[in-house]
Amino acid sequence: MNSSQINPVDKDKEINRLPILERVEALRDVIVEGGDEAQKIRRVPDVTIKTLVDAGFFRFALPEELGGENASICETIEIIEAISVIDGSVGWNVMLGSEINAMAAGGMDPKLAKEVYIDNPNVIMCGGGGPGSLPTKAIKQDDGSYRVWGQTTFISGCHNAEWCFMMAPIVENDEPKLDDNGIPIMKMWFLNKSEWEILDTWDVAGLRGSGSHDVLADGALVPERFASVDLITVPALYPNPTYRVPVALRLAYNKAAVAIGVARGAMDTFIELAQNKIPMLSATTTRERPMSQYRVGEAEAKLRSARAFLMESMRSVEDELNDGLEKPSPHATHIGRLACTYAANASMEVVDKIHNAAGTSGMRMVSPLERKLRDAHGCATHRWVAHPLYQELGKIFLGVETSPEFTGED
Repeated sequence: MNSSQINPVDKDKEINRLPILERVEALRDVIVEGGDEAQKIRRVPDVTIKTLVDAGFFRFALPEELGGENASICETIEIIEAISVIDGSVGWNVMLGSEINAMAAGGMDPKLAKEVYIDNPNVIMCGGGGPGSLPTKAIKQDDGSYRVWGQTTFISGCHNAEWCFMMAPIVENDEPKLDDNGIPIMKMWFLNKSEWEILDTWDVAGLRGSGSHDVLADGALVPERFASVDLITVPALYPNPTYRVPVALRLAYNKAAVAIGVARGAMDTFIELAQNKIPMLSATTTRERPMSQYRVGEAEAKLRSARAFLMESMRSVEDELNDGLEKPSPHATHIGRLACTYAANASMEVVDKIHNAAGTSGMRMVSPLERKLRDAHGCATHRWVAHPLYQELGKIFLGVETSPEFTGED
């Protein structure tokens, strides 16, 4: 029997038995096709998402008790990187959906977690984002539920999500409710997809297929039983050190993973192109040209260094947490943030130079290098890894006070 005669259900079961990185390679064609279609519709198509869900790519970071694979920090980076080598937008969707799935699971009441994760093993979550044009607010109702209004931006993967987290302050009598320190009480509200609307706002170049549209809530209902659910609840109910990583660092290393994957994909693409391309007015192939050899050597050094720094720093974080610390030390957190920022920006620089070395071949819209150039820039502009963070990270080396975000002390 050849592969075309294999029952699709049997084929899915066969793929699911593979180690997760081998599952990525087994689904390469699916990821490529989904990534191509995502460029047209500006989100990853449903059929691609379904295949990835069935193969466990939105559950791998969940605890085993909730149907996941309990991936470590470094395993998570490797998985997201591997998908992003093939396509950045697909990798971004898996990164975001698996990240929020796991973050919410960490401290969720087990009875609710059963309803959310076990009763619906295909669940995907989205959320976070930035402030939209309509300010957010949440008002408690007489029955203990809440109603939420507002708009939030950059909600990657919202078309595929069952739940969305939206930040909003609690409002009483038209005024923000304050905590004991006089600060407005802000919360991430857990909204079912039946309660919000997607606004078509994502028309960009980099990470074009990520589907990062705005989400609008107009009196969205949060039933009382879900009112306590938050994106991060501590202490976590599971021992995996991942749940004790400061939020900013956790969000950063996942974005860095996509970036280094995109850069590795660009390197692979260029090396394949260079085998047979003969540039105009040249008698040799691209691979035989000294400048190509120089660029590849330089790019390999930078990309491998960035990846090694990222993995080394995150292993240090894991080691501290495995040794019993409640959270990583300020030093490990600082160096981790630096490594994530460097990984994203060095990856962008690698893709820039490789794209340039490819000449007009890389400029054509049909070239994978053109998309990877856009995606690399998209990754490096993200708030958690963008180059302006170097200033805050540099302050620490100079003994200048900086935001506690960068030492995990907030």
